[in-house]
Amino acid sequence: MRILAGKFKGKIIRTTHKLNYRPMKSVVRKSIFDTLVPFNYHSVLDMFSGTGIFGFESASRGAKTVTFVERNFRSYSLLKKNAKLFNDVNINFFHMDVFKFLKNKKSYDLIFADPPYGKFNIIKLINESFKCLNKNGKILLECQTNDKPFMNAIYKDFGNTRILFWEKYE
Repeated sequence: MRILAGKFKGKIIRTTHKLNYRPMKSVVRKSIFDTLVPFNYHSVLDMFSGTGIFGFESASRGAKTVTFVERNFRSYSLLKKNAKLFNDVNINFFHMDVFKFLKNKKSYDLIFADPPYGKFNIIKLINESFKCLNKNGKILLECQTNDKPFMNAIYKDFGNTRILFWEKYE
């Protein structure tokens, strides 16, 4: 997978077929980041990180701090190896359950979650994520197109993938 834009454009993120994750398609990633222009998100949280492509793309586009939360140890290890490509970015790694992590109450400008389809309560996940979202921040959730939008989400579909968007104005 390649970084699409920004100061690390073209850098290759190593992946493996031995891990059970769904790498985000480049067309989905491009569309998401096109909606985030101008990219004014200094702190980014990438939950259920998998390849980490969302967080790494955010780093390339100007995020100062990127935090990855990944429970699978092999994915977590690969994230740490890939992070060595991104100097000048503060990258944090947490090898733990996302819901436990969210109890830390750290705050972020942009939160992205890509949980395994059908295995997590996504409404609870978004409610807990809002507690960690800065004013004027955004939450993005990757899910299946048969997952109905909730909590007044804006959404966009890409084949079987749906991206739900929320913004915090208060």
